Amino acid sequence: MTKLVYPFTEEQVRALHAGESVSITGPIHTGRDKFHKWFADGKPIKVDFRDGAIYHCGPVIVKDADGNWKVVAAGPTTSVRENAYEPAFIAASGVRLVIGKGGMDDATLAAMKKHGAVYIQAVGGAAALSAASVRRVSGVDYLEEFGAAEACWHFDVEGFTGVVAMDSHGRSLFSEVASASKEKLAALLNPPRPSSPALSGLNASTKR
Repeated sequence: MTKLVYPFTEEQVRALHAGESVSITGPIHTGRDKFHKWFADGKPIKVDFRDGAIYHCGPVIVKDADGNWKVVAAGPTTSVRENAYEPAFIAASGVRLVIGKGGMDDATLAAMKKHGAVYIQAVGGAAALSAASVRRVSGVDYLEEFGAAEACWHFDVEGFTGVVAMDSHGRSLFSEVASASKEKLAALLNPPRPSSPALSGLNASTKR
């Protein structure tokens, strides 16, 4: 497993390849639909994402007895909803790690190749496990504007794990799986016809 420690430099990120497991330590910032739309509308972004990470996540966060934010659940949300925004965001922000689930489109893959970024597939269905890697909530932006699930939360994480599913070399595991599945389905729907003499004879006898 490759350990990534902030800042996530372009050199470090371009050395990663699809299929590689990673462990992330440092600040990551959540950003979902409303945040990306805010960016697309040209409104000011309060967070510096350069050499950083954006996490497609709608966390469950509460305040403890001392008034500090505590992350209860922090599983990934489906990333395809941000396809329309992510290429421009990657180009403008200098972000290196895009974390989520389900992958993104070819335009985003092309932006990652051009600018030096990767897509990290986080573990779906393990929101409590992801939350355990959050050592501290260092702050939050757009809480009033977007609400808790859509706000831009700032996490300090240690040992947040995932798999590089789209790399900066133009490779996407999602595309490869889709292609292999299509070939397998075609083979199942169109099996080869029997060609052995025995089977041919059997077929001939049944037609008499």
